[in-house]
Amino acid sequence: MGTIQLIDRYSRQVAVIGREGQEKLSRARVAVVGLGGLGTLVSMYLVGAGVGELTIIDYDTISLTDLHRQLLYREEDVGKPKVEVAARRLHDLNSTVKLRPVNEALTSENAEEVLKDVDVVVDALDNWLSRQILNETIVKLRKPLVHGAVNGWYGQVSTIIPGKTPCLYELVQVRSLPQCVGYCPVVGPIVGVVASIEAAEVIKLITGIGEPLINKLLIIDGKNWVIDEIKLSRVENCPVCSRYLKEK
Repeated sequence: MGTIQLIDRYSRQVAVIGREGQEKLSRARVAVVGLGGLGTLVSMYLVGAGVGELTIIDYDTISLTDLHRQLLYREEDVGKPKVEVAARRLHDLNSTVKLRPVNEALTSENAEEVLKDVDVVVDALDNWLSRQILNETIVKLRKPLVHGAVNGWYGQVSTIIPGKTPCLYELVQVRSLPQCVGYCPVVGPIVGVVASIEAAEVIKLITGIGEPLINKLLIIDGKNWVIDEIKLSRVENCPVCSRYLKEK
């Protein structure tokens, strides 16, 4: 990354995270799984921040009901593949970021191949069945995962480090938002709050600055503006961790 680019494009960010932090971002490879409300906004923040490579994963097409919260898309995009539109818009936002679009659902057959080379994974999914596949993959590969979820006025965020924190399976046993049936009712700005926190967590993990939400679950009540933090601890008999992790 050239000096002019650092000064001109990222000057206000470099003032906070330093040149070294910006260089770390420029070398980082991040994957965002899901390009709905959370994924589109997280992707915009990470591309704006100057990550080196961003893998975006989604198999769906854009619908009219997406537009109130998925602000990367426009009315003219309805019916088009999310990955294709997102890749084009994100490139327009920052052409220096390498984009790796994956126009597929994340499955048990392809997840390991898609995620094996990334540094941090972002959970921007909208259902727990898909999260089970993602969870097993990141535990097996020992990849950090920033988890976010939204339902109605409520959201939650946690950062998972396999072997050091509870995985998503354990988190669901402790506390989780209600599972969606068919679709998730959401208030757009709450999605924005959760996505912003997720993006900040990714930046903290990459740069090593600050204290990520490790062994913590942040609960956001946007209706009454109450934010709670729940402390988490690993469960020894977790079927996912016990299968893929061996204590050293």
